[in-house]
Amino acid sequence: MKDVLIGIDAGTSVIKSVAFDLSGRQLAMASVTNSFVTLEGGGAEQDLDQTWRDMVQTVRELATKVPDLARRTAAVAITGQGDGTWLIDRDGLPVTRAWLWLDARAGHLVDEMRGDPSDRRRFELTGTGLNACQQGAQLSWLKKNRPEIIQRAATAFHCKDWLYFKTTGERVTDPSEGTFTFGDFRSRTYSDEVLDILDLTTHRRLLPAMLEGTSDQHALLPSAAAETGLLDGTPVVLGYVDMVTTALGAGLYDPSGNVGCTVIGSTGIHTRFAATADDVVLNDDASGYTIAMPVPGAYAQLQSNMAATLNIDWLLGLARDVLTASGAKLSRDELLRALDVWVEGSEPGSLLYQPYISLAGERGPFVDPDARAGLIGLSVRHGFGDLARAVLEGLAFAARDCYQAMGAVPGEIRLSGGAARSPSLRRIIAAATRAQVRNSSRQEAGAAGAAMIAAVGLGVYRSMEDCCAEWVTPLLGECDPYDEALSQTYDALFPSFVAAHRALQPVWKTMARRRDGGCTGAKS
Repeated sequence: MKDVLIGIDAGTSVIKSVAFDLSGRQLAMASVTNSFVTLEGGGAEQDLDQTWRDMVQTVRELATKVPDLARRTAAVAITGQGDGTWLIDRDGLPVTRAWLWLDARAGHLVDEMRGDPSDRRRFELTGTGLNACQQGAQLSWLKKNRPEIIQRAATAFHCKDWLYFKTTGERVTDPSEGTFTFGDFRSRTYSDEVLDILDLTTHRRLLPAMLEGTSDQHALLPSAAAETGLLDGTPVVLGYVDMVTTALGAGLYDPSGNVGCTVIGSTGIHTRFAATADDVVLNDDASGYTIAMPVPGAYAQLQSNMAATLNIDWLLGLARDVLTASGAKLSRDELLRALDVWVEGSEPGSLLYQPYISLAGERGPFVDPDARAGLIGLSVRHGFGDLARAVLEGLAFAARDCYQAMGAVPGEIRLSGGAARSPSLRRIIAAATRAQVRNSSRQEAGAAGAAMIAAVGLGVYRSMEDCCAEWVTPLLGECDPYDEALSQTYDALFPSFVAAHRALQPVWKTMARRRDGGCTGAKS
C-alpha cells in the first residue's frame, strides 16, 4: 500500500527527508548538516554534487527508520532554500559552485539598479524588491564580472530545481521562484519586460519552464532510484520555495481570517496571506516578496529579515564563551532554557537592538547590504539579561516593521521555527505586534508543506483547504493574548527602532567603505 509521502527540505543549515502518512502524521526524519563556503567579498557558495549526495544520504537513512519505505512511498516532494543561482551545462553538470541566498557580492550592484527609475516598474510586475539574494541580481553581477561562467551555463536552477533535475532529469522550476525573480506575479509567467530591466534578455535561454506541483509530477529516474533506494518510477513532485512551503505547513493558508505566519529560523520570515492579486500591497520602498502559493489565485506576501536566530546564536555564543572560560559547559538546549530566565529577570524596553547581524546586510523591510547589528542605550546599569531581552525585542520589532510594510499587522500570527518554543519570545512578539499569537507544533513545516503539495497533486485531497484541515489546523495551539501594559511600552519604543535604522544607514555605508579598503584611517 502506498501510504507514505516523503518531504525533502534542502535548507541552508540542514538537509532533511521526512516521512509522513497520508493524513499528515510525521513518522520519521533523517537529516544531514549542510555545508557551504564563505569567500572574500561576501561570497557564499555550495557544491551542487555534494548537496545531491547529502540528500541521497538522508533518504537512505530514512529507510532505516520506516519499514518497507520504498514500496510504501506514494510520492517524493522537494523544496529547498530560496533565491541563489545553481548553474548547470548542457550535459547536466555543474558549471561552478552554487551561489547561495547568503551571497552578498551583488549588493552594491543592486544599490545601483534600485536607484534606476525602471526598477519601480520591475517591482510592480514581480511584486518583489530587488536584493543581492536573488538570481536576477546574481546573474546580472556574473554577466558584468564573470561572463565566462554564464557562457558555459545552459540552465539556471534554484536549489530544489537542481535536486528535482537529479531525481527526474527535468529542467524545470516552480511558479513561486520563477515569477518573483523574473515574472509577472499576476499571470504567474515570465516577463520579457522584467528581463529587459535586469539587462538579461540575452540570457532568457537559462530560464527553465515552470511546473505546477499540485497537478504535474515526473517519475524517479532509474539512476536516482539506485542511489536513493526508492523504486524506479516513484512520482516526484516539485514543491514551491521553502518560504512558501514552511508558511503553508505552519498555517498561513486560512481563507477564513486575517492571518499571518512568522517563522523564526536562520532568517525571520513574516508572511501575510493574500487571497487574490488585488490583496497584495506594494510599498513605497519597493521591498519584500510576492510569491505564488500552490492555491489558485492566492499569494504569500512576505518580508524577510536576513537574520533571526543568527542573532540568538551570536548571543548564546557569547554566553558559552564566558561559561567555558569559567569551567562550565552547557548544551544549546540548556542555554536556550537559560535565555528565558535571563529575559524574564530584565526590564522591558531598556535597550534598543538592531538585529542586522548577517554579513549580507538586510532585505526586509528595507534593502541595505551594509546594514549591521547594534545596541542603543547601553549603560553601566545593564547586565547580560538586558542584552538578551533586547535581542528578542529587536526580533519582535523587526517582525512588526515587516508586517507594517505589507499594510498592517494581521490579527493573528502563527509562529513556527525552533525559537518559537521560547515562551519569552512568544510573549514579546505578541506584545510588540498586538496580535493574537498561536504556535504551530508542526516539527518540520517546510517538508510538510512540500508533502501537502504532493497530497493534493495525487488526489489524496480535493483541495489545499481540505488538506490544511487535516495536516495543519489540529497542530495549532491556543491563541496567546498580548499583554496590554507591555504593548504600551513597545508602542512607545517602536518609532525609535525605525528611526534608528534609518539614521544609521549613512554610518553603515561609511563603515562598509572602510571594510572594503576605501578608507585606511591614516592621517597626513
